[in-house]
Amino acid sequence: MALPPQLKAIQHYLRTAQEHEKRDPVVAYYCRLYAMQTGMKLDSKTPECRKFLVKLMDQLETMKKDLGENDSISQEVVGNAHIENYALKMFLYADNEDRSGRFHKNMIKSFYSSSLLLDVLSVFGELSEENIQHRKYARWKATYIHNCLKNGETPQAGPIGMDEDEEAGEFGAEGFSGQGASFRGGGSFRDQDHSLDPGPAPGIGFAPGPGSGPSGPPTTNYNNIHIPPGAHAPANTPAELPPPAAEADKPVPAPRSVPAVDPALLHATQQGGVHLSPEDFTLAQKYCKYAGSALQYEDVGTAVQNLQKALKLLTTGKE
Repeated sequence: MALPPQLKAIQHYLRTAQEHEKRDPVVAYYCRLYAMQTGMKLDSKTPECRKFLVKLMDQLETMKKDLGENDSISQEVVGNAHIENYALKMFLYADNEDRSGRFHKNMIKSFYSSSLLLDVLSVFGELSEENIQHRKYARWKATYIHNCLKNGETPQAGPIGMDEDEEAGEFGAEGFSGQGASFRGGGSFRDQDHSLDPGPAPGIGFAPGPGSGPSGPPTTNYNNIHIPPGAHAPANTPAELPPPAAEADKPVPAPRSVPAVDPALLHATQQGGVHLSPEDFTLAQKYCKYAGSALQYEDVGTAVQNLQKALKLLTTGKE
C-alpha cells in the first residue's frame, strides 16, 4: 500500500524497517512502532491515512507475536539498550570513516540511519542529552558530506563547526523527533493506541526535531564533541568499503581503549546501613542489561562501565 502524502515524514523509518527485516527484526519492529506513533500524530482521520495506519498496526501485531520470546520485545530496558547500541555502532562506523577521510554513500547512509534510530529511541521515553547531540551531529554530517560529494567538493574530515546559514538539505529536512506516548507491555496496539478514533490530542503533535525541518541544522560547534575513536560496527551494520589503493598505507585507527576497573569494586561487598529502594534495583538491572547488550557487539568498554555502575549502586546505594 502506497504511503499517503500526509505521512511522508515517516517514510525513512519504514524504509529502515524494511532494510532490517532479515538483518535485525528488533530494529525493524521498533522503527515501525515509531512510524505508527508518529503517523497517528500527523493524520489519523483522513481515510487513506487511517487505512494505512491500521495496516501498519496489523503488521506490528504480527511481528510482536513472532518475536514474543525475544527479550528486546518483551522487556523495554533490553529493547532500549538494543536500539541505542545499534544506533551508536552505526554512528561510530560512519564517524571512523569520516575521520579517516573515506567518504562514500555507505558512510553517509550510516550517519543518517543512526540519527533515525536515535529518533526511534523516543518510544522508550526522553532521549539523553548525549544522544540528542549525536543525533544532531549525525544528521548534519550526512547532509554536509552528501552535498559536498554531489557538488564535486572534498568534505572536511572529522568534527567541524556548523554555519548558521547551512541548510538541512535532503536528509535533515524530513527527520521527525516524536515526543508522543510510547507503547507499553502486553495487549494489542488497537487496545492501547486510541488516536485512530478521536485523532491526536490537542497540543500533542510531532514537531521537527533538532537538526531537522526548514530551519536547518543546529548551529552548535562540534569541534570539541567527545566521540570515542576506533570503534567498529557490528557485523549486521553496512559493510565497510575497502579503501582506495592510494589510502591503503594510511594508519589504522587505534582500538578503543577499555576503561580501568575501580580497584575498590573488585572485592565489593555491600556497605553497612545501605538500604536500596525498588528504583535502585531497577536501575542496577538496567545497567546490567546495557552491559549484556554491549557484549553482543563485543563492546567491552561500554560493558565494563555499566557493570561498574551497577556494582557501585548495589554496594553504596549511590550512582
